Amino acid sequence: MPEEITTATAASPVPAPVPATATATATAATGRTAAQAFGIGCAVLLAVPLLLVLAFVGWIAVVTKDASDFPRVAPEEMVSRAVDRSREAYDVLGFTRTIRPGVEEIGVSTENTIGSDHCYRGGLTDESVDGAYRISHSWALDQVPAEQAVPGLRRLRDHLEDTGWDITSYRENVSGDYWDLYASRSGGDERVSFQWFADRDYFTGGTSTPCAVDPDWRQGDDQPAGDRLWPPDFGPSA
Repeated sequence: MPEEITTATAASPVPAPVPATATATATAATGRTAAQAFGIGCAVLLAVPLLLVLAFVGWIAVVTKDASDFPRVAPEEMVSRAVDRSREAYDVLGFTRTIRPGVEEIGVSTENTIGSDHCYRGGLTDESVDGAYRISHSWALDQVPAEQAVPGLRRLRDHLEDTGWDITSYRENVSGDYWDLYASRSGGDERVSFQWFADRDYFTGGTSTPCAVDPDWRQGDDQPAGDRLWPPDFGPSA
């Protein structure tokens, strides 16, 4: 009979047992890593609102004004500056009539008036700044035809752009009978505006000055400085 040959099968290697100490160390390391990640996440969650609060507080400090943020200028001087600014535009527009102080009928007659308003702290408060005020000068002409108003407004728009003003609005022939021009500079603290109404040939202009503090302001003065002042006769430069 043929001889039976038996082939021995090699035994599979048995993995060496992992020491208990190594397993415990790895588990502890994993736990520490998770704890650290959790701690970092919590820190970030706490830091973000804190940074937002600090940024908000900083913004409030920047935008909130007090008397030290404005120059000390007498109301009479600010009235003079406002009228001079209006006169510069009046010259560019090409108007030659002289307007006496006052107004008989707003929107119809000629006008040459001064206004005054409080300046406010800004931020989250509507409180006014003690002694701070803003002067405005308003003027108007009747009997201004299109051939005078339209090219005048276009010249004035170009002049304002060339002298550092930002044109915030310029509209021609709105609804067929209305033109306007608005501009500002110094971050919006100084503004001018002009309108022409074709249906009644009526032209208006206005200037608003930056805020200033009245050197003569006293505690208890409720009205803004300059509210009782009158402008001089208004017209073209001599």
